[in-house]
Amino acid sequence: MLSSAMARIVLIHATPAAVDPICAAFAEAWPEPDLVNLLDDSLSRDRALTPELTDAIYGRFDALGAYSAAIGADGILFTCSAFGPAIERVARAVPVPVLKPNEAMLAEAVAIGGRIGMLATFEPSIASMAAEFEADAAKAGAKMTLESVFVPGAMAALLAGKRDHHDALVAQAAGALAHCRAIVLAQFSMAPAASRLRERLPDVPVLTSPGSAVAAMRKRIT
Repeated sequence: MLSSAMARIVLIHATPAAVDPICAAFAEAWPEPDLVNLLDDSLSRDRALTPELTDAIYGRFDALGAYSAAIGADGILFTCSAFGPAIERVARAVPVPVLKPNEAMLAEAVAIGGRIGMLATFEPSIASMAAEFEADAAKAGAKMTLESVFVPGAMAALLAGKRDHHDALVAQAAGALAHCRAIVLAQFSMAPAASRLRERLPDVPVLTSPGSAVAAMRKRIT
């Protein structure tokens, strides 16, 4: 087993808005690893322009995975939720644990079961996450339904430095999912809004990706 102090975790981002939430989650729950942040914010812009992952995008993810392995990664965590199949290909190609951004969070949602609500601020991630959710539920033999809500304007507000407005939009949109057994936040960048959701819907569990991902990565490599 690898000790926490020796572990190098490469974090791969498609938007700068994901960097602080995952670094904060590591600082709180597992501060020992050497974190390396790789950011290509053109990925999210290019993904928004195409309904499907292109060969070029797959190739860029292959390159990011290979680079991570070359610099000594003991684990790779992607924080971009609209690229599931490309991340899965990286996982098959490198010799270290690779986590999709919402993999651990979705496992928690599957364990809850029933109707799960999902809020997303990056619309292309909805189809990718829904496919992952359905696959995980089928594998677990769980009966559940995913209800997704896109929050328009939230990502733009966040990228403009208006975190408070972003969080308010997300919390407002959560009202449409009050009937669900749990709510998951699709983007890493949404995690700081969870406290507002919990205040608004105190009886509905709110799951976020960063905390779940950190716990899952720690378990895999230590």
